[in-house]
Amino acid sequence: MTDLLLREVRLASQPTQTVDVLVRDGAIAAVARGLSAPDGVPVEDARGLLVVPGLIDAHCHVDKTLWGGPWVPHTAGARLVDRIAHERTQRAALGLPSADNATALLRHMATLGTARVRTHTDVDPGIGLEGIEAVAKAAAAVAGIIDVEQVAFPQDGVLRRPGTLELLDEALSAGATTLGGIDPAGVDGDPVRQLDAMFDLAARHDARMDIHLHDGGTLGAWQFGLVIERTVAFGLQGKVAISHADSLGDLTDSERGHLAKRLGDAGVALVTAAVYDVAVPPLAEMRSHGVTVASGSDGIRDLWGPFGNGDMLERAMHVAYRTWLRRDEDIELALDTATYGAAAVLGVADYGLAPGCRADFSLVDARTPAEAVVARPRRELVVKGGRIVARAGELVQP
Repeated sequence: MTDLLLREVRLASQPTQTVDVLVRDGAIAAVARGLSAPDGVPVEDARGLLVVPGLIDAHCHVDKTLWGGPWVPHTAGARLVDRIAHERTQRAALGLPSADNATALLRHMATLGTARVRTHTDVDPGIGLEGIEAVAKAAAAVAGIIDVEQVAFPQDGVLRRPGTLELLDEALSAGATTLGGIDPAGVDGDPVRQLDAMFDLAARHDARMDIHLHDGGTLGAWQFGLVIERTVAFGLQGKVAISHADSLGDLTDSERGHLAKRLGDAGVALVTAAVYDVAVPPLAEMRSHGVTVASGSDGIRDLWGPFGNGDMLERAMHVAYRTWLRRDEDIELALDTATYGAAAVLGVADYGLAPGCRADFSLVDARTPAEAVVARPRRELVVKGGRIVARAGELVQP
């Protein structure tokens, strides 16, 4: 059943009163007070709960997750290259990538109100397309509960691993819709050649791009410029994102402002996970320059780290906390990175809580979005495409 009438819900735009929400054929048909339920449409009394649009995890790695399996102590070194190498030597022994682990994590994320994930799936000569296939199997297992978008991701680099570019091409033909990238300088040592090849590949597949950029300081900022130039040259405005963007924390206010303007003008978005000591983009400043910012979990209980639980309300809290956001309207900017901002980065159409939008949302016991971010309450009801898929934190369908 994809029809539903919710009575007495609270909207962020009208926190002092309640309204009804009518869903027909999986989409929001009306939002108003005193709506009547057409014949055969089930009715849920929301009792004044706040409705939150379907949460979106715009950056995770479900192919790497150990979720649902035994605890694995973290033993990797501290450097990026150490963690990459450690994962390469350990993943096979732990059965990774695992469709079962990915499925367990995705089901858990659905109970938390996450309607869609963009997951970066490793593609390299050592594993081929096994990760793409495993995540596709997991996505099929959770169809109707949570949507899964795969990024073909060269975790170990492109140029330094011959054959990777060809595998990325295959992955984009096999169901991945976004092309990932990683540190053109820090990992591959040849940013111009790597980015030229990657942008050419993305353009040929009409794919979106999401480039991990951990390189700091002026080296990282210079690579921002390379990405911006190619985004415009290849006509990919609005389809390219830079994840992590560590160098933002190393720039002066003037340098960061200049870079933000260039990002906004070129339609290049940012994605943050607000992890560890990595700089988080200043949301108000980015918005003032027209830069869209999304957020995601990054790794969730994997060989890169033992942390993460897939809760995007909690991730929004980390974004707010890390950037000293305290006022309600500022905390709502952090939530936007997991809702409307993430939807824009992923190119999700018909997103939101207005009539005509797809009926993806959850209900929480909070009076305002800021309270929901701070308190991270249980998702009392989760609706996906007009269907109730979770209630009181538990899935109601397999």
